[in-house]
Amino acid sequence: MTGEARARFERIYTLLRERICLLDYPPGMRLREEDLAEEFDTSRTPIRRVLARLEDEGYLRSVHGVGTIVTDIDIASLEQVYRLRVELSELIGKLSPIEPDEDAKRAFAGMKTRCEALVRTPSQRAFAQLNMDFFHLLMTLTENEPLQEFSERLYYQTTRIWLKRAAGEDGTEETLASEIGFFLREVSDIAAAVACGALESVGQIRRAHVAMSFARLKERAGEEVEAGPL
Repeated sequence: MTGEARARFERIYTLLRERICLLDYPPGMRLREEDLAEEFDTSRTPIRRVLARLEDEGYLRSVHGVGTIVTDIDIASLEQVYRLRVELSELIGKLSPIEPDEDAKRAFAGMKTRCEALVRTPSQRAFAQLNMDFFHLLMTLTENEPLQEFSERLYYQTTRIWLKRAAGEDGTEETLASEIGFFLREVSDIAAAVACGALESVGQIRRAHVAMSFARLKERAGEEVEAGPL
C-alpha cells in the first residue's frame, strides 16, 4: 500500500477496533462492507483488508451465508493473555524509560481529575474511554517500540472482557462504581509516581493493579457460573 493508503487503513482499523472494544459494536453484531465503505468514503477493498486483520486478531469471524460477525469473548480463553499483560506491565519503567516532562506530569494529573469526576457521575462508556486513554498515556513513558506494540495488542484483546464482565452489560451499577474506585486509586498512585519521576514504581503499580483487576474478573465470573451459565 502507498503511504496514503496505509494511513487510511490504520485509521479505519483503529476506529473499528475501538468501537468493538467499547462495545459500540457488541458481540454478534454484523458488519457490512458496503455500509463501512460508505461511512469512510472509500472502496470496499480497504474495508475488506481491515476486516480481515480484525478477524485474524480475533475480534471478528466470517460466517458462511451471514457475513462478518463481532465475536464474543470469555475469561478462560484470555487467561494466558492477561497473565502476560501482568508481567509486561512492570517493564514500562525498565525498558527505555522516558523521563516525564512537565507536560507529561500535567497529563497524568488530568487523568486523575477525569477519574475523580467519573466517581461522582459513573458512566460505563466514559469509564471505558478513560481507561483506554490512560493506557495510551502510559505507553508514552517508554521508547521501546516492541513493548508498546505488544502491550497494545494484548490490552485490546482483554479490554472487552473486562468491560463486559466487570463494568459493562453483565455488571451492576454497584460493580461499575467499585471498579471506578479501584481505577482512581491506580491513577492517583501512578500520577504521584510520575510527578516525582519514579518510573520503576509506575511499572510496579501497574502490574499490581492489572493482576488485581483480573482476580476480580475471575471471582465475578465464578459467581456467575455458580448461579448459572455465563
